[in-house]
Amino acid sequence: MKEIEFNLLTKPWVRVRRPDNTVQEVSLTDALLHAQDYVDLAGEMPTQDAAMLRLLLAVLFTVFSRVNVEGEPEPFEEEDDALARWGDLWQLGHFPEQPLRDYLEQWKDRFWLFHPTHPFWQVPGAAIGTEYNAAKLNGEMSESSNKLRLFPLYAGAGKSQLTYAQAARWLLCVNGYDDTSAKPKEKGLPSVGAGWLGKIGFIQAQGENLFETLMLNLTLLQDGQSMWGENLPCWELDVPRSAERTQILCPDNPAQLLTLQSRRLLLHRENDMVDRFYLLGGDFFQRETATAEQMTIWRNTAKKNEAAVFVPVRHDPAKQFWREFPSVFCKEKNVRQPGVVCWVKTLQRRELHILDPNRRIHFRISGMQYGDKDFFVNDSFSDSLTFQAGLLDELSCEWQERIVREINNCEKAAQCVGYLAQDIAIAAGNKNENVGGSVRAQFYFAVDQPFRQWLQKIDANQKNYNEMELSWQAQAHSIAKKLGEQMVMEAGNAALKGHRIEVEKTKKTENKSKTILYTSPRAYNRFCADLWKIYPKTES
Repeated sequence: MKEIEFNLLTKPWVRVRRPDNTVQEVSLTDALLHAQDYVDLAGEMPTQDAAMLRLLLAVLFTVFSRVNVEGEPEPFEEEDDALARWGDLWQLGHFPEQPLRDYLEQWKDRFWLFHPTHPFWQVPGAAIGTEYNAAKLNGEMSESSNKLRLFPLYAGAGKSQLTYAQAARWLLCVNGYDDTSAKPKEKGLPSVGAGWLGKIGFIQAQGENLFETLMLNLTLLQDGQSMWGENLPCWELDVPRSAERTQILCPDNPAQLLTLQSRRLLLHRENDMVDRFYLLGGDFFQRETATAEQMTIWRNTAKKNEAAVFVPVRHDPAKQFWREFPSVFCKEKNVRQPGVVCWVKTLQRRELHILDPNRRIHFRISGMQYGDKDFFVNDSFSDSLTFQAGLLDELSCEWQERIVREINNCEKAAQCVGYLAQDIAIAAGNKNENVGGSVRAQFYFAVDQPFRQWLQKIDANQKNYNEMELSWQAQAHSIAKKLGEQMVMEAGNAALKGHRIEVEKTKKTENKSKTILYTSPRAYNRFCADLWKIYPKTES
């Protein structure tokens, strides 16, 4: 077995999707140089694609913050230089070959998956860490030693071993999303929590092909405004960080942040396959200082009348992405927008003429859902949203206000549907307290695709606010009303006849028992009245 083996710059391991919808493995170099020929990354899971995207971006940040499109040394001196560099790349339509080849050739020795001193994304000293089998590395299985899946996706050798290409992909994913189950080897070390990507509400901009996706996330200005520090990816370190559970300052440059080593990892191979790996806690920093992170949503944790303190916040997997529109895409008080959203807003400003504000822009989120105290992974999820880029412009405040209002109205309509379900359950003599929550979920499922389609139809250049708003209100009202009618029809004779519920006694009725009759018709009438208050214009 060779001591030095599998160079990621020349060996195929990055999974991409071609225009004919086939999936192909290519080298890291090919993924960058031919990005315009691929529709998207096509890893085994959305979270793996997120980790891979950040690796590719780290290379691009490093190269094109130092040289121009011709490969000539030209570091940024002011903000306009970064915008001009981005515009040159965007107009080119592909990444220039020579600058990338020159850089990657210079650092080729740091991209060996197996190397005695510098294995890629790994630390030789991690051999003292917790040992896991290949099934733990594979995110599609993620089995622990005492809890096996009844119907695993892999069997036989495929379950206990991974190819080098598979292992390389999952190496990135485990570094970003690992749970907290691994024990420290030294005593008294701080808790590092889940991997950094597992702590944030990951969000990325999405283009029509991989080149556009990489470009839209290439935030050459922090939050679309200020200069970064000098880029320093992990493979340029002379000595890889090896200390267990090390608290560091949040990086001031994107390449270092994108290649953060949340875990110390080391792969073990046997017969040209990876059969196990070793893991220790790695670098971490406080979430309150993580303002450099460009690919997360935020939450203000400050108390009332205190200065805002923003920390990354995870997505709720049970909540459709469009319901987060106000806190992600609207500039409001005590709201911090994701850096990648700020960057796209900067690019499509009409006076810059860099990104066409009339084009459709896509944003995608993904994440892991963890169990108690992030000790194990429950599930992974992803979602996306598409609308006209011009809606992000400050000149589109009126549209943003209307969209936010309709999202809030959907919340109110969902509550109405939930109250109706509870009232009907009481009328039928059913004491199920969770019935309202399940019906609210049904309502959101019913309005999900219609709302996305309505959002895509909005043209920021048009001023037909009332027309568009009324068309959606009529649709939302109809969906809610049909769901209410269905519940009443399915409630049966018991709910039609009704059920009396005793209410709390007051001083005036101290010696009398007061009851309220719940019936499905009365519940429905109340529901219709509440729905009319939310969507009054639809009645005409």
